[in-house]
Amino acid sequence: MSQPDYNEIYSSVFPFWDQITEEDRTYLCRNSHAVTYSRGKNIHGGNDCSGVVLVREGSLRLYMMSEQGKDITLYRLHSGDLCMLSASCVLEAITFDVFVDAEEDSRCIVIGGPAFAAVSERNPAVKIFALETAVSRFSDVMWVMQQILFMGVDRRLAVFLLDEAARTGSDIIPLTHGQIARYMGSAREVVSRMLKYFAAEGAVEVSRRGVRILDKGSLRKLV
Repeated sequence: MSQPDYNEIYSSVFPFWDQITEEDRTYLCRNSHAVTYSRGKNIHGGNDCSGVVLVREGSLRLYMMSEQGKDITLYRLHSGDLCMLSASCVLEAITFDVFVDAEEDSRCIVIGGPAFAAVSERNPAVKIFALETAVSRFSDVMWVMQQILFMGVDRRLAVFLLDEAARTGSDIIPLTHGQIARYMGSAREVVSRMLKYFAAEGAVEVSRRGVRILDKGSLRKLV
């Protein structure tokens, strides 16, 4: 991807783009590169400064992992979303380890972390944007923590299914029980048992294709 393409993309993504100098815009474009990640590829691990990732197509999953290897999905990124937590050198207050995997084949643009950090030090508008982007994602993280700590599995599963249907515009959720459990921070056996209960109540239909929502009203009552 050529520099003019990056410039056009960034002008529509970054609200600060017209507020920084032409030299800084050129610098960011020169330190950007297009990457295609295959499904399951680990993009970022731990507290490294991998860079700022812009998702063009596909889906990424951000998660934390315990010493025992159990992971909790914090949130997922889709087309048009930015990942700031993969650039610890930009947000020095972020000291915890975050991991990022490609959920499916994904096309992304990665801006080098040191380059973005250097421009943000020279331009308060860039730093403010980075902080605001990170803070907005922390609301997603707190929502996940609230569900895990205070909601039963039935409510959490209902929330997940309704959110997925709203996001994709489809009543068919093409995910395995294991994938749903991972996104929810639960066990596959627990999710399978709850889906079986939902199916018995006529709220969903479970098949090899995934989960088909039959009665959103029943799920909303749980929520």
